[in-house]
Amino acid sequence: MASRREGIKANDEQPKTAESIMKNVDNISDTIKEISDNLVKEYCEDLDNIMSELRQEITSKEIDNYILESYIMELANTLYFTGSAQEDLGIKEDICKAIRQEVYSKAREQATGKTVADKTAQAELIAQTETMTLAIYSRAYKKVKLRMDAGYEMLNSLKKVMNKRITEMELSNSRYINHSDNND
Repeated sequence: MASRREGIKANDEQPKTAESIMKNVDNISDTIKEISDNLVKEYCEDLDNIMSELRQEITSKEIDNYILESYIMELANTLYFTGSAQEDLGIKEDICKAIRQEVYSKAREQATGKTVADKTAQAELIAQTETMTLAIYSRAYKKVKLRMDAGYEMLNSLKKVMNKRITEMELSNSRYINHSDNND
């Protein structure tokens, strides 16, 4: 009995070899990666743009204080909104988990196998599409989290640079003030 829940099937016409299995894995993972990358791009585009700009600024010249301040504020603001988007993605992952569990449970309940293992195998096969969709959301969530973590590391680094500059400027000003007091 064919159904819409046949899931991803390997090519059963030819004998399976390690190479054919690897090719099938590559094809499926490429599809999942592409979908996941599109989700990540949607949620992280602004953060990616700022990080790319920063990379160009850092490698090309020294950043002046005004630009540094601007990047600190812009990066903090973007991380706020990216964090909110990450949580939205987490909600989708949770919903997908629930849908997958519902499909799996119904399939297991209706499975016609004789043993528990047969019923489990049948239910897992029927829920395969939901399992793949869950993998997409899960990977996308992890990728967004990694980018946010890197964004926070960059923000902390920028703040340290700014604090160092402020300290150096204060030290320089105090030396100038102390030097001029001695000349009076």
